[in-house]
Amino acid sequence: MRFRHPDGSVVHLAYCTNVHPAETLDGVLAQLRDHCEPVRRRLGRDRLGIGLWLAKDAAHSLVSDPSALRGLRTELDRRGLEVVTLNGFPYQGFGAEEVKYRVYKPDWADPERLDHTTALARVLAGLLPDDVTEGSISTLPLAWRTVHDEQRAEQARSALVVLAERLDALEELTGRSIRLALEPEPGCVVETTHDAIAPLTAIAHDRIGICVDTCHLATSFEDPDTAVDALTAAGIPVVKSQLSAALHAEHPHLPEVREALAAFDEPRFLHQTRTSTAAGLRGTDDLGEALTGDTLPDAAPWRSHFHVPLHAAPAAPLTSTLPVLKAALTRLVGGPRPLTRHLEVETYTWQALPPELRPRGRSQLADGIAAELALARDLLTDLGLKELP
Repeated sequence: MRFRHPDGSVVHLAYCTNVHPAETLDGVLAQLRDHCEPVRRRLGRDRLGIGLWLAKDAAHSLVSDPSALRGLRTELDRRGLEVVTLNGFPYQGFGAEEVKYRVYKPDWADPERLDHTTALARVLAGLLPDDVTEGSISTLPLAWRTVHDEQRAEQARSALVVLAERLDALEELTGRSIRLALEPEPGCVVETTHDAIAPLTAIAHDRIGICVDTCHLATSFEDPDTAVDALTAAGIPVVKSQLSAALHAEHPHLPEVREALAAFDEPRFLHQTRTSTAAGLRGTDDLGEALTGDTLPDAAPWRSHFHVPLHAAPAAPLTSTLPVLKAALTRLVGGPRPLTRHLEVETYTWQALPPELRPRGRSQLADGIAAELALARDLLTDLGLKELP
């Protein structure tokens, strides 16, 4: 979906396909048919933006076979779909029964991450619509915190510098400008937008910026205005923003709140949980860990990294951090010029929701994704952006 900002520029809104796990190119093509096109039809759109997630094998197929890349581009056009952004965070296995810590491998100190992201950039350059010259790729924020010593930090920095040089060369070759966005996430080396400033300043290349994920922002109790002000002051570009909402528990000490939270403690994804105390941010790596014993103080609200549907907050006594998303979106695109032009709804946890909240079949899933995009569309038009055909 495209929107005209009051300054005349175009802002793109997509939804991320990592909610439809596929490891191969055939699986990606099936996603377009079975999920993406039905969402487009529900919204009554002739064209719908999608943020593709391409696993290692699918990306390799496309970069090694130009005819396969042309075929994917043709299939996108045929189904009324377009791609300006990729989710390059998960490498493979995102549809596994247990993902947890595996999603952070390989990290940016491993050559595989550089090779994979280079392949994604080449693919995206070939998928961009004819009238679009800028693409974006979101990626993990360097590494999970427990395996990142000084040597690996230098290896990661060097890899990102090499990638920036490759992206420069790619633009010279294709005329397409691809940028990378580190996505701060709780528990990682770069957990917050504040944590991103030092490494991105050290890299000092406008090809490499930040992805503001509003679920992660909220989970870490970051204030959107403070975060955006700091990024702006440091000259860090917001390459992309993922529109998402976290799970919020206002009174985690109450038994009924603990019971409600326990329904979201599931085995597939990691749900880092945080609380803000006078001594600073406290947290656990997973929701179950927070619910066990006295690991996490419960005198103040908890937030958990569980991407809940934007349009459907959980029932009381829980809620979502949608207000944080709204505040962040206002700062990012509600001003005299957009600070980013790539927005992506990313709720990959539909099938990890408590059983009674999960969609039953493809049709209900398409209904839910369309409802999320409709909410995001309304937020944008309320900020003065005009939806384009």
